[in-house]
Amino acid sequence: MLLAIDFENLHQILRNLYQDMMPLCSQMTGVAKGIAGLGALFYVAYRVWQSLSRAEPVDVYPLLRPFVLGFCIMFFPSVVLGTINNVLSPVVKGTNNILQTQTFDMNEYREQKDRLEYEAMKRNPEMAYLVDKEEFDKRLEELGVLDAIEVCGMYIDRAMYNMKRSVQAFFRELLELMFQAAALVIDTIRTFFLVVLAILGPIVFAISVWDGFQSTLTQWFCRYIQVYLWLPVSDIFSTILAKIQVLMLQSDIERMQADPNFSLDSSDGVYIVFMIIGIIGYFTIPTVAG
Repeated sequence: MLLAIDFENLHQILRNLYQDMMPLCSQMTGVAKGIAGLGALFYVAYRVWQSLSRAEPVDVYPLLRPFVLGFCIMFFPSVVLGTINNVLSPVVKGTNNILQTQTFDMNEYREQKDRLEYEAMKRNPEMAYLVDKEEFDKRLEELGVLDAIEVCGMYIDRAMYNMKRSVQAFFRELLELMFQAAALVIDTIRTFFLVVLAILGPIVFAISVWDGFQSTLTQWFCRYIQVYLWLPVSDIFSTILAKIQVLMLQSDIERMQADPNFSLDSSDGVYIVFMIIGIIGYFTIPTVAG
């Protein structure tokens, strides 16, 4: 049995880390206000001078842009980050709820399949002793002491069966652990980028006041939203894989109910293949979503 790790608690720690790092944005506000104030001075002066040199009336509305950006800088954590996070957080919660639903269904079907497999083995007179200890003891009593070779064969068959089940369970738990770890890596990288973008956000807003740097504001918004959506994309990816496993389990259950002698070896191999695909696919999420 592999070490049990509460991955949901680790994801919650990353969310708390993001909240704890937000006060650092305020420390950048002072520098950003200085840059934005100097940029606003040149911005306003240049446009007023252009209007006066052409003997045109001064258009006030374009001159309000630096002041709006300055307001956003002063209240950056609440006005800018708070608004974006409040708009995008329902997407994160919604995709996570879908994932939890599919995972719950997958665990239920897996328990049902294991139960049907156990019952099918128990109904088979030649295989029942492999899963049922009472049947195993009963057959030992029927053989007696003289059938030592057959008794040894029964012990070996039961040990081999248990070892096969243990190896399958080990690899399944190992792949599931790696799958959860890959999701945690994506969430960790996502949190790192969000913290960096949040801390540097006031500086980006300040630089965008200057002529020729207006595009930095758009790039910052695009990058922040893209990184924020890494987690929903990974949850959707996990949901798809969980749904595939649910469909596989439903197919196995239907075949086992129709044919008690149906072998599950091939389905276990397909399950491992999909888990490997999921682990590899997780590391392509930043490229696809970003």
